[in-house]
Amino acid sequence: MKKLMKAVVLGVACSLALVAPLQAGLLDQLQKTITDTTSSATGRSSSSTTSNLSVDQITKGLKEALKVGTETVVGQIGAVDGYNADPAIHIPLPEKMQQAQALLKKFGLSGMADEVEERLNRGAEAAAPKTREIIWTAISEMKVEDAKKIYNGPDDAATQYFRNVSTAELTETVRPVMEQSLKDVGAISVYDSLIEQYKNYPMVPDIKTNLTDYATGMALDGLFHYLAIQEAAIRKDPVKQTTEILKTVFGN
Repeated sequence: MKKLMKAVVLGVACSLALVAPLQAGLLDQLQKTITDTTSSATGRSSSSTTSNLSVDQITKGLKEALKVGTETVVGQIGAVDGYNADPAIHIPLPEKMQQAQALLKKFGLSGMADEVEERLNRGAEAAAPKTREIIWTAISEMKVEDAKKIYNGPDDAATQYFRNVSTAELTETVRPVMEQSLKDVGAISVYDSLIEQYKNYPMVPDIKTNLTDYATGMALDGLFHYLAIQEAAIRKDPVKQTTEILKTVFGN
């Protein structure tokens, strides 16, 4: 779990930590602060007046900003219809079921298939708040150095880094949350009933899919989608300053 938390911290911190450069001057200020601190540690001279903010203040500001950004994304996708009514992240039926839709309609099972699709999205919406708790725990361990690697990358550099280093472990953690969510909204029972009825017909192709694995992957895709959008926006636009530390670090 310790390894997971560090992976998530760096990935999600990076994917949202570009809250730091909300204003162009802040990025320069942060870089100068880090450079001065490093120079001092290695014996080179540094000026205490190059920044009015300490590394500790900036770190606290970054963590607070990450929580604000995470709250925005999770609040959006975790709301009713956060997945279901959003064409950008709506979870469709598994591919095998999509390919068999004509047969499902022929056998009078299309209505049940539609219900499965809706409940997949409801499951993802229900799982989102629990994902936030995992992310917030990870943010608590973030260090300023974690954010340095993505400052000069493209608009989605942090999100892509998160995908590369954290997807497997994050999936392992989120999967049981998703499985319980799918059970709670009835997606598993409706899906199993649909498969049993479908199998009664002769010469039909196999359409059974591991629904939990499928929904977990699609839900994380939706999360990454909006983290990338949030990251790009954070690079350009100020974030509403709701706490004293945010006002101190990101204020004009």
